[in-house]
Amino acid sequence: MKGLLVVVALYLAGASTSVAAVYELPSDGSTLVGTDSRLKLRYEDTLPDVARRYGLGYPEIVSANPGVDIWLPGAGREILLPGRHILPPTPHEGIVINLPEHRLYYYPKPQRGKHRVVITYPVSIGRMDWRSPLGQTWVMAKERHPRWYPPESIRKEHAARGDPLPKVVPPGANNPLGDYKIRLAVGDGTYELHGTNNPVAVGLAVTHGCIRMYPEDIAALFASVAVGTKVWLINEPVKFAYVDGELLIEVHPPVDAEGQPAAPNLEVMSQRLRRALGGDTAAIHWGFTREALQAATGMPTLVGLRAHLDPASAANDPHAPPVAPAGTISGAR
Repeated sequence: MKGLLVVVALYLAGASTSVAAVYELPSDGSTLVGTDSRLKLRYEDTLPDVARRYGLGYPEIVSANPGVDIWLPGAGREILLPGRHILPPTPHEGIVINLPEHRLYYYPKPQRGKHRVVITYPVSIGRMDWRSPLGQTWVMAKERHPRWYPPESIRKEHAARGDPLPKVVPPGANNPLGDYKIRLAVGDGTYELHGTNNPVAVGLAVTHGCIRMYPEDIAALFASVAVGTKVWLINEPVKFAYVDGELLIEVHPPVDAEGQPAAPNLEVMSQRLRRALGGDTAAIHWGFTREALQAATGMPTLVGLRAHLDPASAANDPHAPPVAPAGTISGAR
């Protein structure tokens, strides 16, 4: 598999060991990075613990391991750690946040004599009527140990639950912003990347419009990015990549305007894939594609081959799916 995974251990005060995934950008222009791996669990492991340890949101592990109990998966059980990612269709610079994927990609500035890399982290996104904006923006400010000034709407929400909030929440364990805040030039400047005092929720649609990260991840990003860094907020539930002539797609549950997961509309998602492929000569097996669009597992899936491959070679490949001519929709409705 193309793309070199480098594991970087981060040891932070008060935080358990976790890893950040640093991938070399493929020299052949492919947009697939990383590798999947397997892990044998210990008795004390839970899926949220494993997710944080390996730089994943726990919904990613749940999707890759259907039927495994989240809190008591079982000692000795082997699970899949989904480590492959198709890079979003944006410039390879700055920060890219793909909302349906619940994942952030950071492209550090290239260093002379070194391979270009991408670093990726799981994130939480906005929910309900708290909308996450889309488009290109930039980092306008950074703040350590931020105070939280809950908006009046959030204070009313908490008061209605019998859990009133003060007008100002000081830094500390009760501050939902964590220890670091990166402010984006969006709207009135209150849209932020920040940490959390509830790391189990990373990877879900649970925040009031902002982007939430594991404490150790936001600490690493905070130290790396400068004010002025470009940021893209995108909504791309379907991504694709070619690897050695094979067409792979990665599908995530689409999100609605409020950041909530929505049921996939197969026709709409198929149209998005067709537009992305444009006039490409890929031969797509639309039956496999339909299954991948419907399952939306978030893992790269083989759905076709480039049409210029030698038919005899493809026929002799036991791993190759049967392919339909480009433009046909066998198996799709």
